Formats: sequence, C-alpha cells, structure tokens
Amino acid sequence: MRIRINLQIFVFAIIFYLTKQIRIYTILMVFALVHELGHLVAGILLGLKAKGIDIMPFGVSINFEDYSNKYIAKKIIIAMAGPLVNTIIVILGIYNNWEEEIIYSNILIGLFNLIPLYPLDGGRILKYIIQLATNSKEAEMFAYKLSNILIIILTIVSCVGILFVQNIGMVLILAYLWVLVIQENKKYKLKMRIFTMLSNDEKLLL
Repeated sequence: MRIRINLQIFVFAIIFYLTKQIRIYTILMVFALVHELGHLVAGILLGLKAKGIDIMPFGVSINFEDYSNKYIAKKIIIAMAGPLVNTIIVILGIYNNWEEEIIYSNILIGLFNLIPLYPLDGGRILKYIIQLATNSKEAEMFAYKLSNILIIILTIVSCVGILFVQNIGMVLILAYLWVLVIQENKKYKLKMRIFTMLSNDEKLLL
C-alpha cells in the first residue's frame, strides 16, 4: 500500500509551533488519523482493498481499489464511518471524563468532515446519495456547484470569525479548503470533458 506525505504538513506544524498551538494541532492530527482508520476498517470489512494513504496538513485520506459505481452503497457506509468513530470517542470521552481537548477535537473533526463540501465526508455522502437517485454526471455537477457555493459562504463567515477570534488556525484551514475545492474543480472539468467525448462517440455510433 502506497503512503504519501504532503510536505506542507511540516510548514503547518512550524506555524502552529511558533503560535504556541502545536499541542492542539498534534491532537487534531492524531484523531484525524483515527477518523481515517474508521474509513479503512469499514472499507476492509466491506471487501475493498486500500490502495494508498495520503497524509495531508489537516488530515489523512485513504483510497480504495476497485471503487467503481457499483459500490455506491458501500461508499456511503465508508464515508459515514469516519464521523461515526469521532462520535463514539466523544461519547466515551464524556462518560469517562477525558480531557476536554480530546472531546472538543473529535467534535470539531466530526462536524468539519460532515460539511457537505466535496471531497469531505459530508460532500461524498450527499454526492453518492444523489448518484443513487440520478446518475454520475448529475451527481458530479451538483457536488461541484454546491462546493463552490459553500466555500464562498465559509470564506465570508470565517473572515468575520477571524476578526473576533484572531486565530491563525482558521486562516490555514480556510486556505486548505480552498486548495481542496480548486483541485476538485480541475477534476470535475476533466470528467465533464470525458462525459462530453463519450456522448459524442455514442452519437457517432448511432
């Protein structure tokens, strides 16, 4: 299985260290890994094989092999597994009086990933549900439009929040989300070109 580390993680770690927030950043990264292990275990239990792990500045991403459209229901379950793990940790933490930072970190990771912005878990779940009801092209289009609307709304809300909180972490998270959306926009445009080419080929055959 391929493991790839985004070197930006070290830049972010230095920034959080200099701003004296390295402890909370470390806790977030540890439980982001636990969150992703939830996806991994769910995928393995559903018979899928992990292809690679990407360690990024604000989390970890696991890719599975043979992840075609016939596995949409499994994709939904796998996407839900991560936030479910964080929810279980929060419940256990409250019941056993764990440190507040652990509880709040898991609440933050769970809620953050449930934002319906693709490729976060919430965006994936919504996209796959729409794909079950329509088709891949319609689901891709919906995810693309919603993600671009949400990132603009989040930017406005975050800018207001930064004025009051003045936390560098909010700026970095917002920048990270913009990078994700821009990357997905490029993938979306490529997929749309492929859809168009396939449609044109079908017309020629007819």
